Amino acid sequence: MPEGSVVSTTAGLKFTAFKPLLADYVLTMPRGATIVYPKDAAMIIGVADIYPGARVLEAGVGSGALTISLLRAAGPTGKVHSVERRSDFADNARSNVDAYFEASPENWSLVVGDLQDQNFESEFDRVVLDMLAPWECVDIAARALRPGGVFLAYVATTTQLSATAEALKEDGRFTEPESSETLVRGWHHEGLAVRPQQRMIGHTGFLIQSRRMAPGVEVLARRRRPAKGAYGVSED
Repeated sequence: MPEGSVVSTTAGLKFTAFKPLLADYVLTMPRGATIVYPKDAAMIIGVADIYPGARVLEAGVGSGALTISLLRAAGPTGKVHSVERRSDFADNARSNVDAYFEASPENWSLVVGDLQDQNFESEFDRVVLDMLAPWECVDIAARALRPGGVFLAYVATTTQLSATAEALKEDGRFTEPESSETLVRGWHHEGLAVRPQQRMIGHTGFLIQSRRMAPGVEVLARRRRPAKGAYGVSED
């Protein structure tokens, strides 16, 4: 039967049958860690500019939800190299990714270990981090990225956001970082009764992104003055 057909159970219940979308799949697949929700995965693909043929370094695989989105966006001509500290998370992610693509993607590699222990040199166009302390990986990200490459981290708290932003600024090899969050609110529409749904997907995480400067090029200084007290109490 074609997609969009109506099927009935032996109890007389009727369902409309479709193949699951990616969002359907990731929200129901087995989880070893909290997944990156579809709204954030879509923003990551857009904000980090993951394009067909892109070479992507991912760290913090979790359950593999974001990995699937990265693989689809990079396409068969691109590659995704994933690093995960926990072997149980890596095993679950591999199972979910293989099940979605119905085989192990040829353009995907998965390594179990710490990102800081890896050795890269301008091998990637994009670095995407989903981990507790991405600020600890700014140096390896700078070494892994080509000039102009995009650094993007997905973090849950403002403390993580601040620490990552300051690490990028202090490193000196990245542009001024930009941060955002995505809120999704559905709407009810029945005739003239059009109103927001009473439940919405609110805060799930922050995105912080920056670009890799050319080697030896100094980052342009910020033109704005920091807010009073932004960096603590002055000793003067």
